[in-house]
Amino acid sequence: MHVTSKLPQVGTTIFTVMSGLAQAHGAINLSQGFPNFDPSERLQRLVFEHMRRGANQYSPMPGLLRLRERIAEKMERLYGRALDPETEITITAGGTQAIFCVIAAFVHPGDEVILIEPCYDSYRPSVETVGGVAVPFALSAPTYRIDWEALKRRITQRTRMICINTPNNPTGTLLREEDMLSLSRILKDTDILVMSDEVYEHIIFDGEQHASVLRYDDLYERSLCVYSFGKTYHNTGWKTGYCIAPPELMREFRKVHQFNVFSANHPIQAALADFMADPSEYAGLAEFYQQKRDRFQQAMAYTRFKPIPCKGTYFQLYDYSAISDEPDLDFCKRLTVEYGVAAIPVSSFFSHKQDDKIIRFCFAKTDDLLEQASERLSKVKV
Repeated sequence: MHVTSKLPQVGTTIFTVMSGLAQAHGAINLSQGFPNFDPSERLQRLVFEHMRRGANQYSPMPGLLRLRERIAEKMERLYGRALDPETEITITAGGTQAIFCVIAAFVHPGDEVILIEPCYDSYRPSVETVGGVAVPFALSAPTYRIDWEALKRRITQRTRMICINTPNNPTGTLLREEDMLSLSRILKDTDILVMSDEVYEHIIFDGEQHASVLRYDDLYERSLCVYSFGKTYHNTGWKTGYCIAPPELMREFRKVHQFNVFSANHPIQAALADFMADPSEYAGLAEFYQQKRDRFQQAMAYTRFKPIPCKGTYFQLYDYSAISDEPDLDFCKRLTVEYGVAAIPVSSFFSHKQDDKIIRFCFAKTDDLLEQASERLSKVKV
């Protein structure tokens, strides 16, 4: 039987490849983006309690109302956006599922979607699965700043959506108010939508503020914003997130969501609704991860790797060009096999595999593991 692939160029993700290589060689895994420590014990207990109380069947399709109400309270407190939890918030099975539903709900065959790269690797396959055309807009290292006038020249009559991500995975850069105003300006008088990936909203350093799309009226009316509980509460394996959008956009989002997963994990939603009653549970997240960033950078100062400024997320980029001229994928594999530390090549976040000799480490790890990794990396000479 002949099968025609909708994603002929897609194989196993780089995250699976590098994590598998790390496991096979007993390496410290700083490649895949997840903490190696557990979420709050109280939050875990809440999940078990709700299981015992019977929250084991389907939740409502949009998610538990009291969780959506908690989210609405949070967004008004943080960003000044008053949301209707009935019509503007949907709980999803993680951020990636939300991203897929955003794209599937609005991108028709032949529609163009501008991807600001490097970017999370699910964007492009999601566009191509529904017949859209991914239009990459590649940024330059080491600043990865967006030239909005140059991006504007990529817009055509077929442009349906622009995907943005702040704080950015993998670069650790931020979009600021001037970026949001520039984006709003170039989209004025168009029907172009924005998918705003804000899953690292609470992991921002050095006193910076998160420039959420929710802060800007002109942008919000055309945007679908994606968030992740996994990034906020150290439980990426629970696969629970949410999407926020104006009612007319959310109606279309839910049409896809209901046939994609129907509803997200019920006892976890119930537990999160209880847990979110205390905002302090996420208020200290920036400081927590900033300390890890600083500790990792200090330990890495004794290596030949050159750090690239990190303003958010739990990823740190390093330039290895003073060590080797190997392609970044080959270099990452050699680091894993010969030195026992796994990283991700940044070329994997570009459609055209742009190789700037930069790799990504995840510092969402215990301090002892970060110290061990940096000690091993200090031995990399050539």
